Amino acid sequence: MNASFKKHRLVFKKASGTSRGILTTKDTWYLILRDDERFGIGECGMFRGLSVDDRPDFEQKLQWVCDQIHMGEQELLQALIEFPAIQIGVETAFRSLRSDDPFQIFPSQFSKGKESIAINGLIWMGSASYMREQIKEKLDQGFNCIKMKIGAIDFETELSLLQSIRSEFNQSDVELRVDANGAFHPKDALEKLKRLSEFQIHSIEQPIKAGQTEEMANLCARSPLAIALDEELIGVVDSEEKKHLINTIKPQYIILKPSLIGGFGGSDEWIEIAEQNHAGWWVTSALESNVGLNAISQYTFIKNSKLPQGLGTGSLFTNNVPSPLTVNNGRLQYIGGKPWNVELLKL
Repeated sequence: MNASFKKHRLVFKKASGTSRGILTTKDTWYLILRDDERFGIGECGMFRGLSVDDRPDFEQKLQWVCDQIHMGEQELLQALIEFPAIQIGVETAFRSLRSDDPFQIFPSQFSKGKESIAINGLIWMGSASYMREQIKEKLDQGFNCIKMKIGAIDFETELSLLQSIRSEFNQSDVELRVDANGAFHPKDALEKLKRLSEFQIHSIEQPIKAGQTEEMANLCARSPLAIALDEELIGVVDSEEKKHLINTIKPQYIILKPSLIGGFGGSDEWIEIAEQNHAGWWVTSALESNVGLNAISQYTFIKNSKLPQGLGTGSLFTNNVPSPLTVNNGRLQYIGGKPWNVELLKL
């Protein structure tokens, strides 16, 4: 078996705002396996400034994987505990290599184009007019679950945007989620959650920065709206630490970004712990290209979550890998007859 990797810089169609700043590009890496006539590909979607494996030796570790590919999948995964983005690339590449179709990672009715996945429409941070424009666009496209990133502009303006949605659509028409990415201060977070709850918000992701376990547990116990942990899960790899975190904070939901939390194996463990603690969950992509989004979407479908997922990021880039993945009427689906094309990557 031969292994290699290739870096690819994804370019955003529009600069996208988060509480961490404006994104215009995102680097990603592809792990390519070849064995006789078979081909396998997995994406290592490390996220700069967020991933625990955003380290100077990231590419060095990728080269190590290529040099040690003879170790096999399970031994490599054990050795890559500090590199979750490479773990999911290894998992996907080996599954891809074993499949008759390298893009059928978790074959199902979804990957055969017969069923689809409900997803949320993502509203990026920006000026009030830009966010209002995005909201209208998502509603016109048929989304009935909207996720709005908050925390970068004036809070009163953000509330007015939510009010504008609720003045036209009630809770049964449109589900509203917000994502603060840790932007609130613990001292005033509860008051902000109370004000947000006036708009029948489904949940808020990571209201305060990760690592403030006592403060987050207090918020989860007192908040009038459900709290979902996101960044809080990143970097927690020990099973007992995971259990302690969820047992202590007692969140209503957790958000799974497989590229940031140990791939599919890591996600399975988090799901089991969440369900033992009566917490819900859903899966979100982390700005991977369609190669990674494909694997994550197929994984998500077989986990049978009934909630809208965060998998609508494939259309953000000018130079994404052409694929059958399509968003239609607020759902992600495979379109039959629309082939994969990895020639763009010049593998």
